Amino acid sequence: MTILITGGTGLVGSRLLRQFVDAGVDCRALVRPGKEVPAGATRVEGDLLDAATLQQAVEGVSAIVHLAAVFRTQNDDEIWRANLDGTKKLIAAVKAHAPQARFIMASTGLVYDANATHPGLEEDETHPTLAYPASKIAAEKELRESGLNWSILRLGFVYGDGDGHLASVPPIVARFKWHPAKTFSLIHQRDVAGAVELALTGAMDGQVVNICDDAPASLYEMARLVGSPIEASAEPLVDPWMGRMDGSKLRSFGFSPKVPTVYQASREGIL
Repeated sequence: MTILITGGTGLVGSRLLRQFVDAGVDCRALVRPGKEVPAGATRVEGDLLDAATLQQAVEGVSAIVHLAAVFRTQNDDEIWRANLDGTKKLIAAVKAHAPQARFIMASTGLVYDANATHPGLEEDETHPTLAYPASKIAAEKELRESGLNWSILRLGFVYGDGDGHLASVPPIVARFKWHPAKTFSLIHQRDVAGAVELALTGAMDGQVVNICDDAPASLYEMARLVGSPIEASAEPLVDPWMGRMDGSKLRSFGFSPKVPTVYQASREGIL
């Protein structure tokens, strides 16, 4: 099996690529000029927005793990170009040059409506307003209607193995003026890899699946765990289900997280 990973130098992709290479998986990584990949991975220089570079990337692969995305910017046009237009071009390349390949795309739990009445379920209608989740929903639609063999993994708040993501909580709270009690479903980097491995078996073909651990945590708790406490508040929490996902469907495939809570990750020193 040869797997193409996009976003292989990003927060999630770099760790997934390293784990797969260490496990002996034949990995190909699409990277921009100047970016390197771990020894043992095949480097393919290109860009999702440059269709001419994608044929070499996808030819001969048995699966695509599409992780490339833009999130940490206030430039909405850049977000839409990368997350929707880039996905469209990748889908077109796969249809033309690797139509039998399994296409696994990472999406986000932020697609669920802020005013939901329960943790997000895969079958819920979604009407996100922010550019990042809205672009992801649009990209999901493109893949679902592509005719390819697809699966979509809606990831919770990804963290772990020194990725620094939890340390970003205080500035995120300041930027969006979020309540410290706002609670998110999380997923450790090692369990992201486990979920992708399961998807590669075909267990999730044609499915949208929430990827999250067993215990959501508040922004207040996350910040304290990394030694960067934020101000507490007793003000009422508006939209309490925003950021929360129901992981029952993932468990129905037999998945059990290796790192079930962020507190276990803290005890094991793998934040």
